[in-house]
Amino acid sequence: MKILYCGDLVGRSGRNVIINHIKDIRKKYQADAVIVNAENAAHGFGLTPNIAEELLNSGVDGIITGNHIWQQKEIYPFLDNSPKIIRPLNYPETLPGKGFQILDINGKKLLIAQVLGRLFMPPINSITEPLDKLLKLYTLGKNVDAILIDIHAEATSEKLALGYYLDGKVSLVAGTHTHVPTADARILPQKTGYITDVGMCGDFESVLGFEPDTPIERLTEKLTQQNRLIPSNVKEQTIFGILIETTKEGLCKNITQIKETFTNT
Repeated sequence: MKILYCGDLVGRSGRNVIINHIKDIRKKYQADAVIVNAENAAHGFGLTPNIAEELLNSGVDGIITGNHIWQQKEIYPFLDNSPKIIRPLNYPETLPGKGFQILDINGKKLLIAQVLGRLFMPPINSITEPLDKLLKLYTLGKNVDAILIDIHAEATSEKLALGYYLDGKVSLVAGTHTHVPTADARILPQKTGYITDVGMCGDFESVLGFEPDTPIERLTEKLTQQNRLIPSNVKEQTIFGILIETTKEGLCKNITQIKETFTNT
């Protein structure tokens, strides 16, 4: 199975580059499944049901979110009702939505799950305990064909540690949240694909997908902390992603970093 995972979609630019081009990207890379991280798709903060439906209707197979998922309250019922969207697994089970889903991809089963990091992030439950419970229920080559684990975190050490912790148990461990693609895409010793951060989709000529003015003012301590970050949507639209091909056992055979750029019209 070939799985393409696209990094954090930021604002209109991020969601439009996926909606307008994902069919061509899927064809170009012969991807069987396309998964996106859309926690920044609604003006940079959160996700709405309408945007989620647009993404799914454009050809996206599954949506992963992150720590901003609670910022658009209208998404809460959608989290409970859609079988193609997840929020972090290590939030309390009483919250809306699920931390994992199993997607049917041309008759094969792809499990997607996400955990939030704990370093430099708001308080959250254990990273590994819910994954241990999940992987006791679902095993590569037995009842699922591939497993994608997203770790949405600030600290590279947490992402790397989780990669090695899950090595040989899942198809891919992919980091998100920092919006800057890392140069360490590789296959770990026990054949799990890994990258510390997939990157972002949107206006790459920006500060993490946002117009530079407010981040610069904050950097120079001009007391503009109340100014809202504005998603950038003025230059080129870029898709950053990671493409893996799995073996018949569900482990990683090949891993390729993807960058595609389009003119914003």
